[in-house]
Amino acid sequence: MEPNDNSDELTLSPETAFFIIVKAREFDEQVAPTDPDSGSNPADDREVDVLEEDAEDPVEQELEAALSSLNIDEQLDLLALTWLGRSDFPSFAQARKAAEDVRDKHIPSYLMGTPKLGDYVEEGLAQLGYSLEDFEKNRL
Repeated sequence: MEPNDNSDELTLSPETAFFIIVKAREFDEQVAPTDPDSGSNPADDREVDVLEEDAEDPVEQELEAALSSLNIDEQLDLLALTWLGRSDFPSFAQARKAAEDVRDKHIPSYLMGTPKLGDYVEEGLAQLGYSLEDFEKNRL
């Protein structure tokens, strides 16, 4: 599927957005540690530790780094895509205009704290004509 006419408003590259979607979903899948003092072999505990949060969580660090590395326009686009995907606004243009009002806020922290961030960003991109499925097909 090709992007529609609204795509020229998007300064965030779809590739970057899709990377953030994947990292946000990995982050959302994590659960609180159930066995914090596990000293056993990972195979013995069915390798569930990989899904558990950790103080030095590489998934969280990767997502935070990806969000923080975006320039302000890209952060505002990502925020607008999140709101569009969550159905807070009927169009990307309206969501992007509203995002301008939070320019001085710490957008990466807000996005990190948004449950289902990956789903909302994917839905927002889909409304602009971008498909994660098409992107994955082109990458393989």
